[in-house]
Amino acid sequence: MSINVESKNTQANQSATQDYIKKVLQLIEQKEISKEDAQWVTRETVENFRNHVNPGFLEYRKTVTKDTQFASVEWSDQDSCFTDVNGKKYIDCLGGFGIYNVGHRNPKVVKAVTDQLQRQALHSQDLLDPLRAMLAKILAEITPGDLKYSFFTNSGTESVEAALKLAKMYSDKYTIISTTKSFHGKSLGSLSATAKGMFRKPFIPLVPGVRHVPFGDVDMMRKTFESCALVGEDVAAVLLEPIQGEGGVILPPQDYLKQVRALCDEYDALLILDEVQTGMGRTGKMFASQLYDVVPDIICLAKAFGGGVMPAGAVVANEKVFKSWFDNPFMHTTTFGGNPLACAAAIATIDVLLEENLPQRAAEVGEYFLNGLREVAAEHKDKVLEIRGQGLMIGIEFHKDEVGYEFSKALFDKGILVAGTLINSKTIRIEPSLTIKLDEVDTVIKAFKEVLPTLHLN
Repeated sequence: MSINVESKNTQANQSATQDYIKKVLQLIEQKEISKEDAQWVTRETVENFRNHVNPGFLEYRKTVTKDTQFASVEWSDQDSCFTDVNGKKYIDCLGGFGIYNVGHRNPKVVKAVTDQLQRQALHSQDLLDPLRAMLAKILAEITPGDLKYSFFTNSGTESVEAALKLAKMYSDKYTIISTTKSFHGKSLGSLSATAKGMFRKPFIPLVPGVRHVPFGDVDMMRKTFESCALVGEDVAAVLLEPIQGEGGVILPPQDYLKQVRALCDEYDALLILDEVQTGMGRTGKMFASQLYDVVPDIICLAKAFGGGVMPAGAVVANEKVFKSWFDNPFMHTTTFGGNPLACAAAIATIDVLLEENLPQRAAEVGEYFLNGLREVAAEHKDKVLEIRGQGLMIGIEFHKDEVGYEFSKALFDKGILVAGTLINSKTIRIEPSLTIKLDEVDTVIKAFKEVLPTLHLN
């Protein structure tokens, strides 16, 4: 089927497009939105998702909300909540999959980005840019052990890609060990380490040399190291999430990470910790590796790294690993990684985390949250398999996927957003901002108590 390009480029079509653009820009400018405008925004959003984004998103929303709410359109946000275009306020317990550690539109982060925007948004790419250098120093000071040099990215999957390339440049080894139920992203390299077959199968063959072993099974990890050494496919690195996020908030056995660290040292392999979701205070420490007293060779950051205001990520490595990029700093690059706006956001985010002691608050509020949920769930063991978590990274695992979907719908109806995890659909995540108020936590626990008896097992 041929497309007549000229028919799309008529003067009338261009004029209509310009009118549409101006209407959208006017809506962005408005502090308040009228009922009529809200209806227009909803119609346009649904139609444009169906015709120009991906109609699959609409079908997904129908599975996790009541039919009358699938077209809910978010419009503004603040603190630990967001508001839809019709003015309904929701407690955000999904948190953008762990983006909003310092809250929605944290004023300090917004101010830093706005101040930087008034001076320079992006850099020339060739000169030395100051905020990147300053952020790298800050990361060297707050990350565990001897981590020292940083490479900045735009997302978690980019951070994992950079870490894998860094590990391969460090030595002539190429085997990467990942784990079952892991999630490291969906670009080709990180997808090779991600564990879910549904995401992998359409793109096979993926990057070769990646082995998957059961998470938490250090004996199988050792056997894999031994087998790889025997056949000449020595292990370059082990890639792990300290706590598996998309796998369903899976905590490791207490000494697991230390034992993996010891294996890596024994076989001269690198330990890469993917802290894209667990980092920046989420688990009660600035980095989850600190919970287990383990220092990686490379740490991957993203999600909350940009303070919920800018997309930003980082890979931080020790000098022995990172120096393989010294001779040619253009060996791995990204145009927008480490841009001035993203660096301003990350610096302000770290300031908020430290000044307000949010990691410690996550530990305390997380314990309160977990205890409240577990107390309610104790009376519904036929529906809830387990509630587990660390800090404000909490998973509610149901016996069946369908019960989890029904639970999500019921909570959304009560003004609370939750969602499942990408690898383990039975597990609903609770990842609110670390600034969530205790009365908001109580509201969620109360809703949990009201909803559980209404869930159907069949």
